[in-house]
Amino acid sequence: MIILRMLQDFWLKSLDIFSFKKANVLATVFLFLFGITPFFNYNLLYSQVKPFVVVLDPGHGGNDSGNRGNGYIEKDIALKIVLKIGAELEKLPNVKVIYTRKTDVFIELIQRANIANTADADLFISVHCDAFTKPSAYGAGTFVLGLHANERNFQVAQKENAVIFYEDEYEKNYDGFDPNDPESVISLLLMQETYLDQSIEAANSIQRSFVTNLNRKDRTVKQAGFIVLKYTYMPSVLVETGFLTNPNEGAYLNSTKGQTQMASTIAKAIKNYINEVKANVESSVKILTESNKKPQKQDLIFKIQIAASKKKLDIQPYNFKGLNAITRDETDGLYRYYYETSTNYEGAQQFLKEAQNKGYKNAFIVAFLDGNKITMSEALRLIN
Repeated sequence: MIILRMLQDFWLKSLDIFSFKKANVLATVFLFLFGITPFFNYNLLYSQVKPFVVVLDPGHGGNDSGNRGNGYIEKDIALKIVLKIGAELEKLPNVKVIYTRKTDVFIELIQRANIANTADADLFISVHCDAFTKPSAYGAGTFVLGLHANERNFQVAQKENAVIFYEDEYEKNYDGFDPNDPESVISLLLMQETYLDQSIEAANSIQRSFVTNLNRKDRTVKQAGFIVLKYTYMPSVLVETGFLTNPNEGAYLNSTKGQTQMASTIAKAIKNYINEVKANVESSVKILTESNKKPQKQDLIFKIQIAASKKKLDIQPYNFKGLNAITRDETDGLYRYYYETSTNYEGAQQFLKEAQNKGYKNAFIVAFLDGNKITMSEALRLIN
């Protein structure tokens, strides 16, 4: 019991120091290094650590009804589906469910994200109902944060982001973000980029579940600029369960049967995603414990990402509020701009403060190993 308590304390400290979602990997390595692995199996270890936290977010609420296609009310349907999803997930061992709202109240987008961040959530799911000008549009879709590839994706994000106009201090809370300006979306991409791959995995799990279990039209996983996803610091997915503007689909989503089936399907997808995460962690443990090679610290560098844009800017101080030592790279038509380079994390933190003092409030530290971007979790593991 003393060892387990030490392990628990170690795990919690790793969360505080690293903000590391895979702290259970570190805990397993801890056991391995101290030679007590034979006395514990992984399932026992997994049961001792922090539960997998899922935050469920019913879109809209209170004075924000969402869309009202064919007279149906999005906020009510989203809430009923979410409560049913939560009821399913709460039956799972070592899974904790948190709701951004359980009643008909208005919650600011930034507060929804804050609820998830405060809970140190492992997954954020925001549930909505879609609408379109053509009543023939139908099918369930999933979205992760990113640049909208077409006008339709932008319209979906624009509709959901317009919620901020119900908030008293939206200009202050969202740094002047304008839902009606496509270029504003670029500023949303900085933080969630770290969790993009995991977000896509979760979204794919939900999308596959819609098609496999309910034979829904596959609208595929798409990227668009949703504010509610930008401010969450974990894998995050926005689900559009269907079109209320479609008479048949609207009636289905407004029915108890439809809400139960949608909730069950989404819950099943989340269960699958949790199992995939656990499998990946187990695989990581195996790699860590079987490998004798450890990357050298001198191969690790930190930079401060201050901007991302479709525009290629000259790397001159006048384009970056007087900052020098700017570098730039390009991936898939998006240019990322970095300030300074440091071989140690403390130096990077100082550079981050400098960038923020110059007005780049959303700047953040990015780690590279041998020229390849890695997560901060991996970087902090290497230096500790």
